[in-house]
Amino acid sequence: MIRSADTLFARLFGGALLAIILAHLLAFAWFHYYGPKMPPPDARWESRQSGHPPQQPPPPPQDGTLAHSAMDALRPPPPPPGRPPILGIPLIPLLFQLISLVIAAWFGAKALSRPIRRMSEAAERLSENLDSMPLSLNGPREARQAALTFNLMQERIREQVQQRGRMLAAVSHDLRTPLARLKLRVEQIEEPKLHGQMTQDLNDMIAMLDATLTYLNEQRTSEALQYFDVQALIESLTENAQDNGDDVEASGTCRPLKSQPMALRSCLHNLIDNALRYAGHARVMIEDASDRLVVRVADSGPGIPANLREAVFEPFYRVEGSRNRNSGGVGIGMTIAREAARRMGGDLRLEETPGGGLTAVLDLPRV
Repeated sequence: MIRSADTLFARLFGGALLAIILAHLLAFAWFHYYGPKMPPPDARWESRQSGHPPQQPPPPPQDGTLAHSAMDALRPPPPPPGRPPILGIPLIPLLFQLISLVIAAWFGAKALSRPIRRMSEAAERLSENLDSMPLSLNGPREARQAALTFNLMQERIREQVQQRGRMLAAVSHDLRTPLARLKLRVEQIEEPKLHGQMTQDLNDMIAMLDATLTYLNEQRTSEALQYFDVQALIESLTENAQDNGDDVEASGTCRPLKSQPMALRSCLHNLIDNALRYAGHARVMIEDASDRLVVRVADSGPGIPANLREAVFEPFYRVEGSRNRNSGGVGIGMTIAREAARRMGGDLRLEETPGGGLTAVLDLPRV
């Protein structure tokens, strides 16, 4: 009934239940040692059990002990047959009290832990999507205040991220004009070696600006999840690459997947383009399961050392040696691919291809 013992609800309910049990144990002990003693069983009931006629009670004393007889009459009657008391306390009221307190502790712990659970779920949604729905302002005053503060924090984070994106996009866009002028002036340089070096540097800077704008545009894009034919998308990307003369093959089948079509297209396009750029060929393999879809894009190129495979997902990071700038690219394609995969609730990792090379594994859940 309780999924995990390490939850706020479990701790609240466990503490309340422990307090209830200890309180009842203390009550048992007090009644047993210090409470009033029960009178002897009714003589008439004993006679019915033994078969002898009941004895007449003795006449009331006349020597001043009438007060003691009155006190005895005020004592509770003996319990009925078959329902003996526990430590001098009737069983049925005790069980009723215990069950009532346990139920009250259950609902009390549930009510106290509900605002924390709502905030935890909202924080998880916020980590996946800054445009997620804000918290509703209901519940007790402390819960409403916490929800209001959380919503203000979400709004400020969203504004800061948007402002940063606008600034970077503006800088990247405005830098294209002076770079274009520099490229025109480089054409006037007569020395071939210097002309080639400066042209290459300018082309790299323009490519980095274009990649930055693409990256920022991918971050701002927010798509709704919808069922999409992933197999048709992979076949389309494969056919387009083959029409351009590239060595790309696809294998496997899959059912439609609930995903973001544009994000999925961008992710697969970058993975195939990455394999073609560094190995000259790509093999796309589809593995469909009941709970997830795995797409592997493998090549037999130079590969990446195991200790650097996570670093290549950083923007503009490039592995020196086997993957240098002469092969093209600015080192942002894998960043875009992983962020697209995570926006769909999945992930992207790199593995070594059997026999040498690199395999990008796109793992997407079926929701």
